[in-house]
Amino acid sequence: MRRLLLISNSTLHGGVYLDHCKDQIKNFLTGKVKTVLFVPYALQDRDGYADMAKKAFNEMGYELESIHKQESPPEAVRNAEAIFVGGGNTFRLLKTLYDEKVVEEIRKRVLQDGVPYIGSSAGTNVATASINTTNDMPIVNPPTFKALGLVSFNINPHYLDPDPNSKHMGETREARIKQFHEYDDSPPVLGLREGCMLLVEDNKATLHGRTDARLFERNKEPKEFSPGADLSFLLS
Repeated sequence: MRRLLLISNSTLHGGVYLDHCKDQIKNFLTGKVKTVLFVPYALQDRDGYADMAKKAFNEMGYELESIHKQESPPEAVRNAEAIFVGGGNTFRLLKTLYDEKVVEEIRKRVLQDGVPYIGSSAGTNVATASINTTNDMPIVNPPTFKALGLVSFNINPHYLDPDPNSKHMGETREARIKQFHEYDDSPPVLGLREGCMLLVEDNKATLHGRTDARLFERNKEPKEFSPGADLSFLLS
């Protein structure tokens, strides 16, 4: 049974790292999980990133080991009790996942073995069908935009609504997602505002957090969903 916790952002304004979602993480990891495998590939300073994540997970009662310090990343994934993929630059993250040959390993562990997967921001992006709806700049070139495919739709973390008082003339987030949907084979995109997260348990998906999400589907008007909403239809 696949179990995913896909978080829009790791830090909420006015808070500290993972503080706004620590209760959901602890509820998600209840059971036999004692140690979490952390994937810090989205940032350049992997040591500093791992130290920050370790502190947060230690405070929640879990040990944390970073994949970048393991002799064999694929073997580390094969032995993982749970996986947490942190945020940063989505292109760098996906490229490194392919470079380290862990894409198929993560997919197998999550979809076949039921290993819990937590993603935040870029870590949420790579859990979906593709990274085509990321907000990040392509600072490196992954071999493909195809991601882990743990769910069959896309997510736009940190989703922002247009500011009616802004004089900014660039495209809104909604306009860019609609451009993505100009193509026939484009999947739905779930815009997760900061403070929002999606819990996937096998074929059930539920919205959690403290903010609403906005769903975009090709040739349809966007829809709003509040925490507690059943979004299982996205998994079919």
